[in-house]
Amino acid sequence: MSDLRIFLEELDSRGELLHIGEELSPRFEIAAVMRHLDGRPLLFERVEGHRHRVSAGLCAGRGLIGSALGVEDADLYGRLLEAVRNPRRCEVGDGPVKEVVGRLRLSDIPILTHFEGDPGPYVTSAVLYAKTPEGEVENVSIHRLLVLDDHRLTLRIVPRHLYRIVETAKERGVESIDVSISLGLHPAVLLAASTPAPYGVSEFDVANALMGGALKLTECEHVDALAPADAELVLEGRLRVDEEAVEGPFVDLTGTYDVERRQPVVEVVGAMYREDYIYQALLPSGMEHRLLMGLPREAEIWEYVRAITPHVRGVNLTPGGCGWLHCVVSIRKVREGDPKNVLMAVFAAHPSLKHAVVVDEDIDPHNLEEVEWAIATRFRGDEDLLIVPHVRVSSLDPASDQRLELGCKVGVDATRPLSKPERDFRRAEIPLSKRVRRLLGRLGCI
Repeated sequence: MSDLRIFLEELDSRGELLHIGEELSPRFEIAAVMRHLDGRPLLFERVEGHRHRVSAGLCAGRGLIGSALGVEDADLYGRLLEAVRNPRRCEVGDGPVKEVVGRLRLSDIPILTHFEGDPGPYVTSAVLYAKTPEGEVENVSIHRLLVLDDHRLTLRIVPRHLYRIVETAKERGVESIDVSISLGLHPAVLLAASTPAPYGVSEFDVANALMGGALKLTECEHVDALAPADAELVLEGRLRVDEEAVEGPFVDLTGTYDVERRQPVVEVVGAMYREDYIYQALLPSGMEHRLLMGLPREAEIWEYVRAITPHVRGVNLTPGGCGWLHCVVSIRKVREGDPKNVLMAVFAAHPSLKHAVVVDEDIDPHNLEEVEWAIATRFRGDEDLLIVPHVRVSSLDPASDQRLELGCKVGVDATRPLSKPERDFRRAEIPLSKRVRRLLGRLGCI
């Protein structure tokens, strides 16, 4: 599967795609339905004031992402890390996104306004391609884009690769950077664009590796940029390094409003799209948002922790921690110092992390009742607590200094002490006879 439509058809054939036939407004109404059906793949068939459909929730579950990549959940981290280490160069040619080439007013696109306090419509699932002025480095990443008017957007740029490209352009006296903004993409492209690949590695090539060489790119018609040839819609633009506008407030992962900032402006100068393009939406702070942000970080944490102990049962950037601020890692403890070393590795792997918990391998890190039980029965605050004050944290944490990104990290060692017998920390079990198993099976309990 190489494009959005084929994946939608696959979901539909399995009965997993929910079609919404009622006409709904892109202002609040579609977002409200997305929020109440969070976790479900959706296709909105009728959008008020627009003739194009809207899809949502296609990456809102681990199973959905795994099925898109053709891998089991247990193999997801390894597959992603392998693609980052061994990117595969994309073929360049034409594709269905060039059915129509011309210009579009942003008001003609069913861009959603999600929350009551939003300053305007936000594009939230677009993949932005840019390169350095000489073209030696390419970068592909996901950015929120606030609509300013029919031909201008502003986007949040965090201090990573795109920020570095913008700074390089400023140093070289370049006024703008050609960019493509692609919408309506296969989940592998969104996952790759969310993954922190090294500077100099194109995330399109990472996506191509994930897709077994099925991703094809095309040259834009109005700017010097590349975009997926089977995208639904591509906006061609110039990212102005000499012009800024106020971006925000925006509802980010925490479900609270991020602060306002002055950010660069993108001038839209052209478009390529399918005649009946499907606009792809993503609900800020929803499951899809949190999973796309968190899953690549889980893979990095998993790799860091395996350097300390090879026996890692699982990693979970928890839903209650917004898929970003809280992490649980389950390990087989060999030495008493292992958990604190693991905690330090977790914070190094994901600097935005706020709280981390390490549990034994008999605890499922995705079962938060089990995690809480481990904290209740295996954790001592005077021995097992790690506090790191005045350190970099996420700008999304409203309890910290969001502008300076300073706060406190807390680590919890909820593993059993090796000096005490294991039986003292085991949960008691009741043996089940065959007839009890049959009874419980009929009752749907096992």
